[in-house]
Amino acid sequence: MIGQLGRLLRYPVKSLLGEELTAVEVSPAGLTGDRRLALVHRTTGRVASAKNPHRWRALTTIRATGGHPGPVRLILPDGRALAADDECLDETLSALLGEPVTLADRVPPNAVVERSRPESVLAAGIDVPVPVEESRLGTAAPPGSFVDFAPVHLLTTATLDRLGAAVPAGAVDPIRYRPNLVVDTAGDGFEENDWIGRDLRVGPELVLRLVAPTPRCAVPTLAHGSLPRDPDALRAPARLNRLAPLPGMAPQPCVGAYAQVVRPGRIRLGDPVRLG
Repeated sequence: MIGQLGRLLRYPVKSLLGEELTAVEVSPAGLTGDRRLALVHRTTGRVASAKNPHRWRALTTIRATGGHPGPVRLILPDGRALAADDECLDETLSALLGEPVTLADRVPPNAVVERSRPESVLAAGIDVPVPVEESRLGTAAPPGSFVDFAPVHLLTTATLDRLGAAVPAGAVDPIRYRPNLVVDTAGDGFEENDWIGRDLRVGPELVLRLVAPTPRCAVPTLAHGSLPRDPDALRAPARLNRLAPLPGMAPQPCVGAYAQVVRPGRIRLGDPVRLG
């Protein structure tokens, strides 16, 4: 056993804040209810993502909860809560974000997101437009969800401790990296790099296969709810863990790992985690 499941998180709407869970079913598409909705720009058809913080940084001030069971609810920065099917939702969110958006439950054909170059964001700040790249969604996931790449994203507390030791604040909140699973482990950190290509067993049923380190964009630097903006959440991995996420890609700051689901199952906080 390498550790145990310490935190379990779901994000019902892509790029919005999510919710903590104590247990959840995991299918080949990922956690039940995770990133099954997204905001889509009504003019361009692009999926709204805080990876382009100049345009979409306000996304991480909105929280989404529920969906399985019950309806998805969105909690706005002023505390108002709206159901996903509220007839005023699109108008309210468009006013808040300053962009015409609609909440979608189906991935648009050839869906893409805009990703700002993280080094450019660090240099210029989030208020300045910087070059963006377009990327396809869910290229290592079954169709039907708005995940960036693969269905599950995880990281370890050892990696968080390593990052915390490298930043002035002395700690980095895992929420900044938007994991689904936080595995309590001991060690020097970044052990996720060594798990790529291996199976990870969580609890008695779930088997994941780690497929790639997770490249970090500007999202960890943004304010997340009550967490203030923190550029060091990206600067630290840029110093400590730069590597190519996939063959042919340039080295990038990485934290955590993406995983595909080999065998579905239900997982719970405290479940043992083992390398297969």
